[in-house]
Amino acid sequence: MTVSELDRAAFVERFGGVFEHSPWVAESAYDAGLDANCETAQGLHRLMAEAMMRGDSASQLALINAHPDLAGRLARAGRLTPDSTREQASAGLDQLTDEERARFTEINDAYKARFGFPFIMAVKGRSKGEIMAAFERRIAHDRDQEFKTALDEISRIALLRLTDMLPG
Repeated sequence: MTVSELDRAAFVERFGGVFEHSPWVAESAYDAGLDANCETAQGLHRLMAEAMMRGDSASQLALINAHPDLAGRLARAGRLTPDSTREQASAGLDQLTDEERARFTEINDAYKARFGFPFIMAVKGRSKGEIMAAFERRIAHDRDQEFKTALDEISRIALLRLTDMLPG
């Protein structure tokens, strides 16, 4: 069965986790209407990213807050989603030294204190150094800029996940 042939429940079951713990994005995308463009990762991503952007600011903030800290407590406890576990491991965040872990914890805490939500970055294929540099650069942003950046990064994460699930 193709993506555009799925009923709402099956669509949300299959794609509801693409946007971390936020099935409302898949529900909204489905309700906007599936077509032949949704058969590819790029096409479905476009529809789902538009649904995310149509969400109100409270829903968007909840989506941002649904993401775990990078190299945070949930990762150390083995309580990330399978996708988040793979993504963080691909960047080496599962193999930090004690010093690196302490620095990630420190900057995660400072970031959350400043913005009120976790640092979001599509880390697949990135190095620990690139991630830390982004942390240090982005902590200087204002809240509105960083809110938008977080949504942009969530969109990138979703595209990577959909690419793993669907053809081109």
